[in-house]
Amino acid sequence: MTALLALTLVDVAPLIVFVAIVAGAWFLMSALTRRATLAEERLARLGRPHSQADGVDGGEKQRFKGLADAIASIGAATEGKSDLEKNRLKLQLTNAGFRSDNAPMIYQGLRILCIVLFLIPTAGIMLYFQGFTQKALFYIVILGGIGFYLPQIALYLLVSSRKKQVFLTLPDALDLLVVCVESGLGLDSAMRKVTDEMKGHAKVICEEMALANLQLQMGRSRREVLHDLGVRTGVDDMKALAAILIQADRFGSSIAQALRVQSDSMRVRRRQIAEEKAAKTAVQLIFPLVLFIFPAIFVVLVGPAAIQIQRGLLKS
Repeated sequence: MTALLALTLVDVAPLIVFVAIVAGAWFLMSALTRRATLAEERLARLGRPHSQADGVDGGEKQRFKGLADAIASIGAATEGKSDLEKNRLKLQLTNAGFRSDNAPMIYQGLRILCIVLFLIPTAGIMLYFQGFTQKALFYIVILGGIGFYLPQIALYLLVSSRKKQVFLTLPDALDLLVVCVESGLGLDSAMRKVTDEMKGHAKVICEEMALANLQLQMGRSRREVLHDLGVRTGVDDMKALAAILIQADRFGSSIAQALRVQSDSMRVRRRQIAEEKAAKTAVQLIFPLVLFIFPAIFVVLVGPAAIQIQRGLLKS
């Protein structure tokens, strides 16, 4: 019975692989070739005008709009039901720079596509060459797990990279912000000046400040805008800066003095982090020394003596 089942699966495996490849190709081609009419494009442009926060060109967005909508429709079925799950995933995607309302559904759809693209071809190939064996099942499970966790790993790397960029460029932005505020500019004008001056080498933080300026121009309160700025970046220093600015705005204290205090405390904190890393260096060097350097030194020093001892023992 087992041999008959294996034979049947081996015969059906090429057909499964062929159907999966054809279906995937048809799905991608139909999604990429779908275009909106000129009236729909005009209505979309009037409904959502181009802003400073848009980082992608409109034509490029329209080109991949069909693919994004198709992936979002797939991911909508697996989206978390509770508000906590939705908010947690949306916060992670926001920290990675994806602020669209469809971003969670697109992410879930990509997870499903990764599982399918890893699982179906692997299952077809292993069943065709190995049959329904334990080894084939092992490889199918391993590659299916890779396809399941690959989007999570990619999202984690994107969030870490974005937070690192904000963390490294925030001191320069804060120093320039202090100079602008102390010279007489308001907070909004100072943030706009920082965005114009640092957009060449600090794109992430300039993008976030540009979005904050846009929200202020649209009439949102400064407290909400600054709170959202700290939440979007996910960096503790930016959250502390937003909290200090909110407190200064609420109690009417000097924003320049608050920025100066935050700049000094941030500089001290970074110095402490550098000293901590320098103190850890001696401990971290122990493992390379023991594994790679000490064996070579041992061979160089003890090798000649060991050879002479061996020759003496052989003569005796």
